Amino acid sequence: MHTATRAMNKQIRQLSLPTMYGMLFTALYDVVDMFWIGMLDKEAVAAITIYLTLFWALEILNEIVGTSSVSMLSRSWGAGDREKTRSIGEQTFAFKALLGSLGAILLIICLPNFYRMYTDDPKVIAHGLNYGYLRSAFIPIFFSSYTVNTLLRSTGDAKTPMKLLLATAVLNMILDPLFMFPVIPYTSIRGLGWGMFGSALATCLSYLVAFLVGFVYLLGAKAPLSIRFRHIFHLDLKLDKKLLTIGLPSGLHMLLRSLVTFVFLKLVAHYGTAAIASLGIANRIYQFCSMPSNGLSMGSGILVGQRLGSRQFPQAQQVAYLSILNGLLFSLPLFLALMLFPSALLSLFLGGAEPTADAMFLLRIYALCLICLAFSSGLGSAFYGSGHTRPILYASLISGWLIQMPYALVVASLLMLPLRWLWAAYLIGDVGDAVARWFWFSNRRWMEEP
Repeated sequence: MHTATRAMNKQIRQLSLPTMYGMLFTALYDVVDMFWIGMLDKEAVAAITIYLTLFWALEILNEIVGTSSVSMLSRSWGAGDREKTRSIGEQTFAFKALLGSLGAILLIICLPNFYRMYTDDPKVIAHGLNYGYLRSAFIPIFFSSYTVNTLLRSTGDAKTPMKLLLATAVLNMILDPLFMFPVIPYTSIRGLGWGMFGSALATCLSYLVAFLVGFVYLLGAKAPLSIRFRHIFHLDLKLDKKLLTIGLPSGLHMLLRSLVTFVFLKLVAHYGTAAIASLGIANRIYQFCSMPSNGLSMGSGILVGQRLGSRQFPQAQQVAYLSILNGLLFSLPLFLALMLFPSALLSLFLGGAEPTADAMFLLRIYALCLICLAFSSGLGSAFYGSGHTRPILYASLISGWLIQMPYALVVASLLMLPLRWLWAAYLIGDVGDAVARWFWFSNRRWMEEP
């Protein structure tokens, strides 16, 4: 490897690895969370699977502003304009908090009817509402905690967000069993026995603590770029417009994927509560395994934005290539684990019970999806870092609505084939997404000013 390439690869890892580790800690918390929820019953697993489908749809608001802010912050920081970077960061806090509050109200109103769309099981619905109302009320805090991490990473500090995410994960792992069970499993320690409400409370308190610590740090002089408290309580319409428009294609991409997920979950529901629970467990495992590629994409996207801000166009392209290679490298052991040991991994969340053959098949499908994800995430770093996010939208439209969804509807509704045929839709869609992203990456229009 050429000396300059080695130096760039080192820089990618220096920025991406803390991000990756922080995301892995968060994903590990999700996995542990599902482990404890799985000890309640399969209805609890189905309940959180349905809730997270709606929650990640609301994440569209965070995605739109977050994507815009990464591009704007990294470009202005790369150009050496500290005051502009500070103003963008402050406005991101204000605007995200407003959108998060509106989203929380909407989600709380829609929650009961949303559950009834997918199940008439009263136990699933009860679990879901006990969990979902509290979790939804804390959405402004979730959005604000993401802003803390984005501002720090965009100004070159990836280690502090990693520490905050680690603290969030550890605190949640401690609080989860304490809040959920009358007696903590495998011990004689008495807990509070709040069930799904306890799980939601543990998550909310963990994020609240991490947000407060990170926010206070940003107010101080030790942060790479400090913010001014009084400036986060007003809206700058000019900046807010950019925060909406630059990331809007990325948000529409998430909306399209969420709509696909809604329909897909409805198709899975035809196969019963156990199928929904299997999907929820497999999704948590896959989310954990996807963190290396996602973390590399976030770190590399910031470097792409900084390279473009300083007019280093070939280096920006090289960052994307190196992000793909690193994603493949870090995903390899996880790929092997999913392919070789699906039964052992799934049984961790089933109280030791033997998983179904369909569930194991899904986990192997997800193993193949990790390869596609490494390509898509690496290419995505160029689009997110440059602010040209329309190719993400176009790729989502093609892969989700022109490939994945027609296939899923045919095999599940028209032909009524076994469940594993429906699982294959994930891989088909991911392959289409990677190919479509490569097409738009190759024309290099993402290097232009958005």
